Amino acid sequence: MSQAVMKGAAPAAPRKDKVETPFRRFVSEFAESKIALGGLIVFTIIALVAIFASVIAPQNPYDLAQLDIMDGRMEPGTVGGAGFTYWLGTDDQGRDMMSGIMYGLRISLTVGAGSALIACMVGASLGLLAAYAGGRTDTVIMRLVDLQLSFPSILVALMILAFLGKGVMNVVIALVIVEWAYYARTVRGTALVERRREYIEAAQCLALPTHRILFRHLLPNCLPPLIVVATMQVARAIALEATLSFLGLGVPITEPSLGLLIANGYEYMLSGKYWISFYPGIALLVTIVSINLVGDQLRDVLNPRLKK
Repeated sequence: MSQAVMKGAAPAAPRKDKVETPFRRFVSEFAESKIALGGLIVFTIIALVAIFASVIAPQNPYDLAQLDIMDGRMEPGTVGGAGFTYWLGTDDQGRDMMSGIMYGLRISLTVGAGSALIACMVGASLGLLAAYAGGRTDTVIMRLVDLQLSFPSILVALMILAFLGKGVMNVVIALVIVEWAYYARTVRGTALVERRREYIEAAQCLALPTHRILFRHLLPNCLPPLIVVATMQVARAIALEATLSFLGLGVPITEPSLGLLIANGYEYMLSGKYWISFYPGIALLVTIVSINLVGDQLRDVLNPRLKK
């Protein structure tokens, strides 16, 4: 008998396999789509560019001290009078288009994400209340939803802004009014199923307050479809804001968005100055597409029945 056996060899340590948590499973399923993963990376870069625009932008395009009217409508790659290279050209005021896009992304993303967040809070609360209370409350809320959804969103937003006037906050208010109904309908449909579950009946038997049942017990189980709708609505809000700004009823000229940048170069398109509208349009397109790619994959992961 060997010396190791006589002394007694230590037993091998049991192998510890990684526990697959719900978050790990979610990440792995989301990463299955390389297109969606690429969309997430692109959107992350866009968001970082917008956040740090004042740091990385070559120029503050809305600081009059940095502008030179003689550099107006320069072609991409042209060197300006002060030796500054305009890689994406300039607009009619001599503003660097690359810098303008970076600053415009900040306004577009702020309006899109801000309006989607507020509309989600309002719509989700009303949807939960309609599903839980039922009866006349449900009827009134859902008739308001049907009335809201029966009108084109852009028409309602135009009417609201014609009354409120231009401004970032006014655009957010208009988008919240036209978006909340989507969240309310989505949450109500899910909450109608969840309110018949045993945990809701147990909470009612314990005489818990209504707001606690709604937001601590019912809402968490309605989050998967709500997350998908919120992601899609951010892209929709950005597109609506760009349309409103293009029509001249969105953000003011002192707080430009991508839609306003596109509108500034529209009149020069036929004269060959395509870059004034073209590059902001590409930035808007890439932003919306990247968000929609992420939203499509979230829908497939959170609701496997819809997976293609």
